[in-house]
Amino acid sequence: MGTTSEHASTATPGDSARRRRPLRTVLLVLLALVLLIPASAGAYLFSLGRIFDSETTKIDNAFPDESTRPQPAALQGPGPNGAGSVAGAVPPATTGDPGSRRPMNILVMGSDSRGATPQEAVSGAGSNQRADTLMLVHIPADRSKIYSISLMRDLWVAIPGHGQAKINAALAYGGVPLMVQTVESIFGQRIDHVAMIDFEGFVGMTDALGGVEVDIRQPFVSFHDEVSFPAGKNTLDGKHALEFVRERYAFADGDYQRVRNQQAFVQALLAKNLSADTLLNPLKVHGVVSAIAPFISVDSGLDAAALAGLAIELKDVRRQDMVMFTLPTLGTGTSADGQSIVLTDPLAIGAISQAMETDTLRGYVAANGLQGGN
Repeated sequence: MGTTSEHASTATPGDSARRRRPLRTVLLVLLALVLLIPASAGAYLFSLGRIFDSETTKIDNAFPDESTRPQPAALQGPGPNGAGSVAGAVPPATTGDPGSRRPMNILVMGSDSRGATPQEAVSGAGSNQRADTLMLVHIPADRSKIYSISLMRDLWVAIPGHGQAKINAALAYGGVPLMVQTVESIFGQRIDHVAMIDFEGFVGMTDALGGVEVDIRQPFVSFHDEVSFPAGKNTLDGKHALEFVRERYAFADGDYQRVRNQQAFVQALLAKNLSADTLLNPLKVHGVVSAIAPFISVDSGLDAAALAGLAIELKDVRRQDMVMFTLPTLGTGTSADGQSIVLTDPLAIGAISQAMETDTLRGYVAANGLQGGN
């Protein structure tokens, strides 16, 4: 089995600066915490919750004006939006009654600060930040699966109020609220929660787990640092995991392979989080939460109590129940002003939007052979 200690080369002088590039697999933030919390109880659970609530940054204005937003998906049974509910109220996606839940959508992003601070994007104002990673996480009402749809950062879309541009520019134009509005306008689906992470938390979490074993399908040597990633199982520490998930220049199809690597790493990290070695080790769980929390920004509704409630609902979800795929596109092209872009596939977007609306994404995934990604 290959390890980074066997294949990594000596770091170059520019190593530190390049490591400040954004986290590419931020889905792990939400899922790891959701799946780790049920392993704790009593005072220990309270301690973890306190760490999460006190160390994370809260995005007070994460969402755009309500008048611009899609309505929430229909409840799967009697609930707050059924008979006797208050007209116009937005029902929660998470409730104690399994018959009164809605599908849940979570937007997870990593940002390329380019000298800006996360607080600039969190504030809702324009900044120098761009969303380098975008994942739309869809959890069906029955909580039996977790679907993660990766959105290519160069996807050419309409950004409300700014015309056509690459989707990652929305964060720079209008912070988190505009990014949420952009994704909601693409799919016509409401985003329930938002999470954003800094790369340092990614490194810390990986190291707190003692490294993560990834089965590398396409071997490569990183373009900048010439670190070798051979085919087969490799145990990556935080530094080399970041190198693995951010590399694109080593591949003929660039960002497409990088997204596949991101997805492979997230699945491997989930397997590590769900192992008995992690779940039954309070010190390791505490270390993971402590390492990652200071580098997470979440909407004000995504606190420890909300995560604990979601964790209970997802208690039966395991690695094999997580489906990750990339939003189908029509390939690459060039914009009128000469930018290299990724072209949207309106038919695919329409079909996925309809499946999310009707809570039938399982059927879309099966019909298009996406159970193992694309």
